[in-house]
Amino acid sequence: MSKIALITGASSGIGLATARRFAKEHFKLILCGRRQERLDDLKSELSPQTEVTTLNFDVRDQQAVNEALESLPTQFKAIQILINNAGNAHGLDYIQEGSSTDWDAMLDINVKGLLYVSQPIIQTMIQNKEGHIINIGSTAGKEVYPKGNVYCASKHAVDAINKGMRMDLYEHGIRVGAINPGMVETEFSKVRFKGDEERADQVYKGYKALQPEDIADIIHFTVTRPYHVNIADLVVMPTAQAGSGMINKSS
Repeated sequence: MSKIALITGASSGIGLATARRFAKEHFKLILCGRRQERLDDLKSELSPQTEVTTLNFDVRDQQAVNEALESLPTQFKAIQILINNAGNAHGLDYIQEGSSTDWDAMLDINVKGLLYVSQPIIQTMIQNKEGHIINIGSTAGKEVYPKGNVYCASKHAVDAINKGMRMDLYEHGIRVGAINPGMVETEFSKVRFKGDEERADQVYKGYKALQPEDIADIIHFTVTRPYHVNIADLVVMPTAQAGSGMINKSS
């Protein structure tokens, strides 16, 4: 029987690649995002391979999250896999020059949004005595870099929430783990730099960054281990990266 997986941030990057990877294995998919047109296109692409439904909401809006989840068709309600992928960086500024609007966006999406989505799904998983939650963190949740202040803080919070979830849910037989990527070539930098494509492109020039498909493969591997195996915390970087700001651009 196909497992039901909900993916946030499914319209681009790691979420999109994960949706495509899961579809190949015939997971039933709940694809979530803010861009309905992209979700519709993805549903059309993947429907020949598996059952797909979409939910259009902003993770920052708890009421919208709850209403969307409540609206799920009956055959999609027993969610077994949750991929908490939605997240963003906004700005790259010294803390004394940072924008409170950017701070709010990062904390609301990366931290509160993850909680808003997770809690009602966790309650379903507890009732069904089955579930696997993958929280997409970052190497920024393991270290801090200049001008990364609040973004790093938000990802450190994801790291703490991941650990806390695992402690709170292990007695219910629910697996919880985090995948923490380094440099992945997605829309991440374009969003961080407010649509400045030239500046965003420079982030990935001179070396081979991770691709969304690389992370999707790792997520798929993680959720398909035997149920007694829980990959609790995994850090992955491109070969050219040794840490934040340590990129071999001659590679």
